[in-house]
Amino acid sequence: MNELFEARLLNGRAAIVTGAGSGMGRATARILAAVGAEVAVVDINGSAAEGVAAEIRAAGGRARAWMLDISDPAAVGRVVEEIAAAFGRLDVLVNNAGVSTRVGIDDPSYAELWDRAVSVMLTGTQLMTRAALPHLRRSDAARIVNIASTEALGATAGISPYSAAKAGITGFSRSLAVELGREGITVNCICPGPIRTGMTARIPEEDKQVYAKRRTSLGRYGEPEEVAHITVSLCMPAASFITGATIPVDGGLMVRNA
Repeated sequence: MNELFEARLLNGRAAIVTGAGSGMGRATARILAAVGAEVAVVDINGSAAEGVAAEIRAAGGRARAWMLDISDPAAVGRVVEEIAAAFGRLDVLVNNAGVSTRVGIDDPSYAELWDRAVSVMLTGTQLMTRAALPHLRRSDAARIVNIASTEALGATAGISPYSAAKAGITGFSRSLAVELGREGITVNCICPGPIRTGMTARIPEEDKQVYAKRRTSLGRYGEPEEVAHITVSLCMPAASFITGATIPVDGGLMVRNA
């Protein structure tokens, strides 16, 4: 019975979560720590990262904070090496960091926002993964979980840079699952739907309710923790035979025809 219980814990494991200063990243970092992992809370906002790490430590968990722009290749390499040295190992990478982009194809700022979306979400995921791989290869249960979006599976007008970057993450995840499978490294992808995060905070509450009732089977927005629990489940020893999966966590958004 103890072996079954241990398969749902991450005691002695070390994890990196990007974009962990708020929203789904914060929730993921907190839950990873709650199940025993030592967590590197990584965010472009250093004070936000420090705040989340302090929350985890106050709750009895283990965490340290790093400020990082994941679109900066030199900084990514340096910070990942610092984390691996500080923790003595690396077992889990959650590529969660993202940016919101809303722009029409004819807008003069389109090219700039395209570059930002791709550099942070798609290239940043690639940079973090490649930097972490030498350390993950030394783990006996390495896990990579990439956070995409249901916008990679469907489409909303006016956010094509965001959708393209997130769709790239799903393809990157599938390809890596095939490439790294023989090494025992699993790679999976989560596609959140409408979730209450900083990105959706500007949407009026009435509009959220109308959208959720019209589009989702459950009739509501999700909470960051509801995504984080699925993300963390894919990081556990128990998830050793799941790889290459793209999992919507969307309240039934993608299954509705009307």
